[in-house]
Amino acid sequence: MYRAEPAPQPEPLPFPVADSHTHLDLVDTFGSEEEVPVPAPDAPGVRARLDEAEAVGVARVVQVGTDVASSRWAAALADGDARVLAAAALHPNEAPRLPDLDAALAEIDALAALPRVAALGETGLDYFRTAEDGRDTQRRSFRAHIAIAKERGKALVIHDRDAHEDVLSVLDADGAPDRVVLHCFSGDFAFAKECARRGFFMSFAGNVTFKNAQHLRDAASVAPPELVLVETDAPFMAPVPVRGHRNHPALTNYTARFLADHLGRDLEPWCERLWANTEAAFGTW
Repeated sequence: MYRAEPAPQPEPLPFPVADSHTHLDLVDTFGSEEEVPVPAPDAPGVRARLDEAEAVGVARVVQVGTDVASSRWAAALADGDARVLAAAALHPNEAPRLPDLDAALAEIDALAALPRVAALGETGLDYFRTAEDGRDTQRRSFRAHIAIAKERGKALVIHDRDAHEDVLSVLDADGAPDRVVLHCFSGDFAFAKECARRGFFMSFAGNVTFKNAQHLRDAASVAPPELVLVETDAPFMAPVPVRGHRNHPALTNYTARFLADHLGRDLEPWCERLWANTEAAFGTW
């Protein structure tokens, strides 16, 4: 699935940035030819990934959960490493599969009370992988996460795939939390304008660098600079020039550089802007 050799490390950034959305529990396990167990949060390999990211200027990460187990993993990692904040949630594709959604949501709520859990995420709507018969459950789960985020005073990290209009309509109807992040932003120019009008952060992943992603570059061009974040969504979607490799937080460096070039911004102040935006979205590490 991925190239066997590791991706080349980029030159260090002149000012650090944060990977606003990563899955370190999957970086060295997902897509392996043989089944590999998820490492412990304090495993040396996990620490090594954070070290190599820090060495190239990706000094902080947000580790994101997609179910109860991975959300607990994220919280444990954040508790043990000051470079990490956690996000806890039920992925929209996970919610319809659960035998007891309410029990799982109670677990997420308990994790959201922890000080190192900075966000509820990734939650949202996914109409690509979930058929119509599961979408009511997705919406119920999404609304529950919105309520928890507001009650706990945490950011909300949204997974939105083929569901732009419904994501906005749910947020408008229920009332969005103070801080909302559209992770792996997938909309176009018009959707970016709607998100900007609502003050939502837009987090761009490595796919903004892909040849066929002009709509994402158009969205980045209209996004207010103070609402732009960068991420890996590792291990997925490594950016050009390392596309095809296993993605990991250090490679956020390439996406930050690409956006600076695309938007005509000097790299160092652009990185400073990204750092400030990430702290505005998630708080300080």
